[in-house]
Amino acid sequence: MSDPATVIPLPQPVLLPVDGSDERFPVRRVYCVGRNYADHAIEMGHDPSREPPFFFQKNADNLLPAGQAFPYPPLSNDVHYEVECVLALKSGGANIEAGRALDCIYGYAVGIDFTRRDLQGEAKKLGRPWELAKAFEHSAPVSPIVPASRIGHPGEGRIWLEQNGKRVQDGNLSQMIWKVPEIIAELSKLFVLAPGDVIMTGTPAGVGAVSKGDRVTCGIDGVATLSVEVV
Repeated sequence: MSDPATVIPLPQPVLLPVDGSDERFPVRRVYCVGRNYADHAIEMGHDPSREPPFFFQKNADNLLPAGQAFPYPPLSNDVHYEVECVLALKSGGANIEAGRALDCIYGYAVGIDFTRRDLQGEAKKLGRPWELAKAFEHSAPVSPIVPASRIGHPGEGRIWLEQNGKRVQDGNLSQMIWKVPEIIAELSKLFVLAPGDVIMTGTPAGVGAVSKGDRVTCGIDGVATLSVEVV
């Protein structure tokens, strides 16, 4: 049986490079965890106590593969970098137990959650969603995915970001308030997770603004590095 015709062309799938392979990782959804490092919660004016995690989303086509420049977005004069550990899922489900959550992970990457901070601040004041600040074009540069079969499941490791050669974010994965298995377990209570889902797990302290011409380089020791030019 042939595939049904469509009234417009099918959207191109979002495919992320896999480190050391010609194969690609197909993306379904992108979830993000807010304020998951205590020092970042404090710098953003929040109590870092272990309250239930909260989530927001970017779009799959917001992901920007390595090697491409980040175009400074319109309607903002205050765009911030946020380095994050990125999870790529090979399986999913609902109400996943934390004890088996790591089995869902295909691999890891490092990424940047670029945020239109001025628009986010306005949305917070008005009690509105964050999509205008978070889910804009090219807002999530991400390194090639490194399979967990090669590196295991890092529970600690330096996560850092440099702006024009100066280190401005410097934390450790062990400082996450909600650890990776807990993130997957909690998220699966709200959504049915599936292969192809990507999860950005939060950022340490030190976020700040970028300008056109900046070079932003970030990494997770033992996992991956990523360099992006702001244009």
